[in-house]
Amino acid sequence: MSSDEWIGEEKNLKKKITVLTLCAVLCVLCVSAEAQQPGRVPQVGVLVSTSAAASVSRIHAFQQGLRELGYLEGKNIIVEYRYGEGTPNRLPGLVAELIRLKVDVIVTDTSRASDAAKNATKTIPIVFTAVIDPVGDGQVSSLAQPGGNLTGLSILAPELNGKRLELLKETLPKLTRVGFLTREGDTGRQRFKETEVVAKGLGLRLQFFGVKGVDLDSAFDAVKRAGAQALTLPPTTLLLTYRVQFINAAAKNRLPAIYPGTPYAEDGGLMSYGPDIPDNWRRASIFMDKILKGKKPADLPIEQPTKFEFIINLKTAKQIGVTIPPNVLARADKVIK
Repeated sequence: MSSDEWIGEEKNLKKKITVLTLCAVLCVLCVSAEAQQPGRVPQVGVLVSTSAAASVSRIHAFQQGLRELGYLEGKNIIVEYRYGEGTPNRLPGLVAELIRLKVDVIVTDTSRASDAAKNATKTIPIVFTAVIDPVGDGQVSSLAQPGGNLTGLSILAPELNGKRLELLKETLPKLTRVGFLTREGDTGRQRFKETEVVAKGLGLRLQFFGVKGVDLDSAFDAVKRAGAQALTLPPTTLLLTYRVQFINAAAKNRLPAIYPGTPYAEDGGLMSYGPDIPDNWRRASIFMDKILKGKKPADLPIEQPTKFEFIINLKTAKQIGVTIPPNVLARADKVIK
């Protein structure tokens, strides 16, 4: 090879080295710039079966949980809220909206909302806050190992229906007939059978009354005709959505009633005993946080309620002519005067 050829080859080699060096520098700069870009802000969809007005305390509790974990809405997390307004047929459309927004997690409340989300997606994690029986209703495989893309908090506590009967009996010692008022259907009748065992032990005759649709007048007429002296109402989406109507109907018929949660007594129900649902919502934020950090819903065991409240509304007691015994008042977590 001549000297001129060597010189030309050397120049070509230098050019190649220069080009490779520039490419390497550009790659480093690109990687550095990418690393300096802020991470994607996670998006969470919240799907509630009822209205915004009926869910204020629950949403506030969820937002409190977010703040405790360091999340600030609009800054390092985006939360999209959707409300079914008590109309189950609206839920699938609302889920579709959240999916189009590409949310990272969907937080739901009841079985209906959870089912709507489950039917719409098998990949987006779903955290429920107030499903009554997630195993029995088919949302998850087991409490310890949910499987699939759902997990969260259950309010399954069949013994609470019996506890409500005990409180009614203590409040009304002469009580003999109690109406079990719930949505018509197989699930309601199963809950009735479970509670009937406790009722017999208390010397009470428990009578089943199913509400069809939202026909409360017919249901309460049936209760009166059957001679029920008081009512116990287990948790259902129907009851939560139309709780004011249920409470007003019970007052109109002067029927002492015990409800499954604090909002009912606060809205005028005589008594309530049940899980602190807002606390479940607060705890749901912990599930959400774990999922956003990489945990799979299938590996997060379902949790049960840890806080329960017994509330008495003395205004309603006076209105319907019921005297609450001192020993029952002493057990209340809150007395509304």
